[in-house]
Amino acid sequence: MRIGLDVMGGDYAPDAIVKGAVLARKELPKEDEIVLFGRKNEIERVLGEVNCSVEEFTIVDCPDVIDMHDSPIKAFKVKPNSSLAVGFGYLKAGKVDTFASAGNSGAMLVGTMYSIGLAEGVLRPCLAALVPKEKEGVTILLDVGVDTDTKPDTLYQFGLLGSLYAESTLGIKNPRVALLNIGEEEGKGNLQCKAAYQLMKDSAYNFVGNAEPREIFANNVDVIVCDGFVGNLLMKNIEAFARSVAKRGLVDDFVKRFNYEIYGGLPLLGANKVVIVGHGVSNERAIKSMVLQSKNICESGIISRLSESFKENK
Repeated sequence: MRIGLDVMGGDYAPDAIVKGAVLARKELPKEDEIVLFGRKNEIERVLGEVNCSVEEFTIVDCPDVIDMHDSPIKAFKVKPNSSLAVGFGYLKAGKVDTFASAGNSGAMLVGTMYSIGLAEGVLRPCLAALVPKEKEGVTILLDVGVDTDTKPDTLYQFGLLGSLYAESTLGIKNPRVALLNIGEEEGKGNLQCKAAYQLMKDSAYNFVGNAEPREIFANNVDVIVCDGFVGNLLMKNIEAFARSVAKRGLVDDFVKRFNYEIYGGLPLLGANKVVIVGHGVSNERAIKSMVLQSKNICESGIISRLSESFKENK
């Protein structure tokens, strides 16, 4: 497997990204290849500092950098030799099997839409986050930031994407899918939620109705669907609360599982290839997790299953 990694994306790039790749390299089988996209001289500098041979990686020299302040659409045009643009080019051409970055998330979306595209039948992609449950396991929350003005038929599709992700990657059989709402009753919510409910209750996946935000940490559902605006706000609130609790020393096994380093990044579901979007503040441990996660998701066969399912549910 060839795992592509953007070395220039993230607040601590390139040092943390390269060091994370080194940690991941130690845990991957020898036949797996990590392809680093970025400024070659900086990559080699960091590898030298950690006494790692450049022969352990494939390095693709990319002199340009798309940073957090660049306009995503314009950046691909004016910076064709950036790590993101070249990385997506490799992904489209099949020179890498996956591509991950902790850089500009908007540029990752643009690269996905215009380089590799979406699976046939998918209306919009979504970012899937894993939120720890109180007892064990995780709840998949999606979308958490891509589609902020989501239509009911797109929410219906998010349920299918989340269900496929739960089955393929997490091994959850017949995952329970719910719609995030202000109450459990069918008639609750705004027009968007009411319309989405009607579509989802007649779906082929295991829709169990509405779920209030408190259900995210319970064991009643496996997938919770919402639009990207609500999901992004909810995730940021969860992260902020977890940090506040940890700062006060109120840390137990449950709180520890909120550490983003464990999960690495968020898969962009609906894309034709495996694309992982990492947290901008990712350190080397988070990058290691992101690389390993890329491999696991690719090996799960979710891309082929996604294409088949959407053809069946047209």
